[in-house]
Amino acid sequence: MKKLLLLFFGLNCAISYSQTQTEMNKESMNSFEKADKELNEVYRKILIEYKADTIFIKNLKSSQRIWIIFRDAELKMKYPERERGWYGSMHSMCVSSYLAGLTSERIKTLKEWLEGIEEGEGCGGSIKLKH
Repeated sequence: MKKLLLLFFGLNCAISYSQTQTEMNKESMNSFEKADKELNEVYRKILIEYKADTIFIKNLKSSQRIWIIFRDAELKMKYPERERGWYGSMHSMCVSSYLAGLTSERIKTLKEWLEGIEEGEGCGGSIKLKH
């Protein structure tokens, strides 16, 4: 009887929390859009905080343009253009998820310029010191 009840509740929970592919695609796209919005905010804050360092700002802008090209190239490498339906119904979810992951990595990299580094770090380059 216990096993039957556990099975019943387990199946009930699985059915209650299942999502359609469309819902999963939308959720994945929302995650990417959220990451992209955060990336733009981090980038904007760096531009403001480092505005006096015009050489750095020029290089930051160049780096960001190149990163976008890199991100798009990574996506094409992972999912080369194929005929419609090649990757199946999960394709848009997978694309959004991959882009969100790449974007999160970029956010982590750029946040160093906002968070700063400890004094004595010999290889900090243009990154400010923590206060």
